[in-house]
Amino acid sequence: MLNKNSNGSGVQKETQGRSVTFRGGGFSPKPRRWIGPVVFLFLIVIAEWGTRAGWISALTMPRPSDVFVTFQQLYESGLLAKHLGPSLSRLVVGAAIGVSIGIGVGVLIGLFSYIRSGMVPLIAAIFPIPKIALLPLFVIWFGIGEGSKYALIAFGTFTPTVVATYGAVDNVDRSLIRMGQSFGLSWWSIVRKIVLPGAMPGILSGLRISLAIAIILLVAAEMLGAEYGIGAYILEAGSLYDLERLFAGVVILSLLGVIVSTLIGLIERYMLDWRS
Repeated sequence: MLNKNSNGSGVQKETQGRSVTFRGGGFSPKPRRWIGPVVFLFLIVIAEWGTRAGWISALTMPRPSDVFVTFQQLYESGLLAKHLGPSLSRLVVGAAIGVSIGIGVGVLIGLFSYIRSGMVPLIAAIFPIPKIALLPLFVIWFGIGEGSKYALIAFGTFTPTVVATYGAVDNVDRSLIRMGQSFGLSWWSIVRKIVLPGAMPGILSGLRISLAIAIILLVAAEMLGAEYGIGAYILEAGSLYDLERLFAGVVILSLLGVIVSTLIGLIERYMLDWRS
């Protein structure tokens, strides 16, 4: 900065620099991994205390310590592997079919007007249908074996995946697409380098919902004509009014949901690293 003295000559005044805090990282959630386990532990302690003190009836909720003992016996007897193995197989196969087809159809709807005009009304018609209500129909079509279970889970994950995918494609910033066109990129390059990466956050968010629905439908499918599976285990425990076994099955489903959510989080961290 220049200051003039009484003689009118310019004198260079030295200014001292000041560091400014970077403010461009706002609205970026920071992981606090210890909070989740603390919340679960707090709820378990409250439930244990309430059931022992008597202000939570033992007829409605068992002690968490008794559920843990039941879970340990289930593991040691080998029944956990017998029930969990078929459930994981049905979940993986059914969800993989529904999600892969759903993403493909959703991308096509987002990119092509004719496909959008034909498929969106169809998706809107079948999306509100309770998928559990279609289980008897799938049993008639595919039999009471594994086919009907795969079909129910696949169909249940298909429709929410389609809706989330073409919604994510629609929400891609059009200015980026126009920029790619102005640089002379081909249609396929724009889809591969702009549309799909831009739609990926919405697709993965929809995937969380689709896989949660898949777990719900897995339990419903296994309650009909399945000898082994988490759903069959819960149905048997409920018919015997064995609350410890019933809650042990519910805990398994909860852990399965947490694992699925964690895996999707890892995929998001790997595929969406460009956002940070």
